[in-house]
Amino acid sequence: MIDEVIKKLILKTKEFEKPLVTKISLQGNPFAVLVSTLLSLRTKDKVTEQAYLKLSKFANTPQEVLNLTQEKIEKEIYPVGFYRTKALRLQEISQILIDKYGSKVPDTLEQLLELPGVGRKTANLVLTLGFGKLGICVDTHVHRISNRLGIVKTKTADETEFALRKVLPKKYWIVYNDLLVAYGQNLCMPVSPFCSRCVISHICPKIGVKTSR
Repeated sequence: MIDEVIKKLILKTKEFEKPLVTKISLQGNPFAVLVSTLLSLRTKDKVTEQAYLKLSKFANTPQEVLNLTQEKIEKEIYPVGFYRTKALRLQEISQILIDKYGSKVPDTLEQLLELPGVGRKTANLVLTLGFGKLGICVDTHVHRISNRLGIVKTKTADETEFALRKVLPKKYWIVYNDLLVAYGQNLCMPVSPFCSRCVISHICPKIGVKTSR
């Protein structure tokens, strides 16, 4: 089932715009991936993109972030969710990167998780998109669709990550988030998904779906 799902989603998601952090990762800059991922937490892509573009005019390195006041960062990233907290986190993380890692973003899950405000979702996304290393990034779309398909049966995103590590072939680990985020943003919505337009509807048990279009 998983092979068929991935194959069909790869073809279908070519029609959709790539998720924001995926587009930013094409710069080949792990710090940009880290910053954009932090900004994206509990914030829609369009808002995150505007905030990231505004901030990147002034700060593209840890030192450039520290050259800005917290108030300036808040102004540039507003109205992302929790913009005051995120501005503080960006400064804290930038200082750690300078002091401990020579201004570079660390490339292990353990080191990334030690950074303030960095959870498993952010750490895995930095690993996969920033460094091309194996990881499974689970956000709300990945959690929802994986359970809807019956690939896993979990209650939290962290549970979903650990369950997927057991059942998802490693060759799909990096691409899995991209595919499900794009699909979840465009067709497989939380409420009333577009099952009539879904390319995997015939094999999806639609677990938890009460109404569809």
